[in-house]
Amino acid sequence: MTKPLISISNLQKYYGSYHALRDVSVEIGSGEFFSLLGPSGCGKTTLLRTIAGFESYESGALRIDGRDMAGVPANKRPTNMVFQSYAIFPHLSVAENVGFGLRRRTDLDGAAKVRRGAEALAMVGLDGYGDRAAHALSGGQRQRVALARALVLEPKVLLLDEPLSALDKKMREQMQSELRRLQRHIGITFILVTHDQEEALTMSDRIAVMFEGRIAQLAAPQTLYSRPATRDVAEFIGTMSFLPAEVRDGQAEVAGLGAMPAPNGLSGSCVAGVRPEGMSIAETGADGPLAAAEIVESAYFGDMTSYRARLSGTEALVEISMKNGPGVAVLEPGTQTSLRWSPEALVFFPA
Repeated sequence: MTKPLISISNLQKYYGSYHALRDVSVEIGSGEFFSLLGPSGCGKTTLLRTIAGFESYESGALRIDGRDMAGVPANKRPTNMVFQSYAIFPHLSVAENVGFGLRRRTDLDGAAKVRRGAEALAMVGLDGYGDRAAHALSGGQRQRVALARALVLEPKVLLLDEPLSALDKKMREQMQSELRRLQRHIGITFILVTHDQEEALTMSDRIAVMFEGRIAQLAAPQTLYSRPATRDVAEFIGTMSFLPAEVRDGQAEVAGLGAMPAPNGLSGSCVAGVRPEGMSIAETGADGPLAAAEIVESAYFGDMTSYRARLSGTEALVEISMKNGPGVAVLEPGTQTSLRWSPEALVFFPA
């Protein structure tokens, strides 16, 4: 991580008797694309609004660029926020919306404000849209106007509260790419709140996964996906199948897979997790560890097929993703087959 721009230490937040943030500590680097990910009610939006200055906190410390933010109002912080609803003024033009926050800036004359607004619109791909009516824009265009309005004030931190949730799938994917490109271009810190795992994995340098007001794991997307710290994180990030296991004397006996070396520090009953791409349908004569299985379900998605298979001698089911291609047959339920797997694909958790 680069030099921390935001430092949060032991933050506690209550709504009456409800403990919304529980001893949250995190550092966010300058120029980092950072995401807060978790289910509804986990505290991610509360933490974002606390950074913005819209929420107070009972104890702990919050510093931005080395300055203590205790008692500093939202309009005095080096942050700006893009809300889930965009909050576009429908009776104003695009240029008037973008320049709204500059109206009280006495250090800029009228021409400079117009120029700054036009530069912000060009930055988000809306060059030449200034005279258009805001109410006539599409959802993706309104989202870009909200971004331009936030960026025109040149904040050190841009806070994004689920800004893509109202867009359709195709536009959402396009805007994910655009946001990442924009963040790299302007180089400021972005903090994104989302409950969409794919969105966070696609866009972020690091992700904090939150449950019940706490950060359960903070890591790069690849680490979160391949080596989740807890079963809760594993279940929330992507898809993972879990197999009963027993660890004794450094050896793990995993249901349907057999014996293998166990990670240090585990003993007794546990579970082994494996991602869908961690197993594959074995070709005839394949080498390496194999496991007998029966196909229970199959779902064809064009470029790939998703299977559920029951490992031989157990009730354990595993999810498998296989790429389709010329000559690759889709196996029907009831087909007996062998699964190829690697011990490195397994992640162990306490039972």
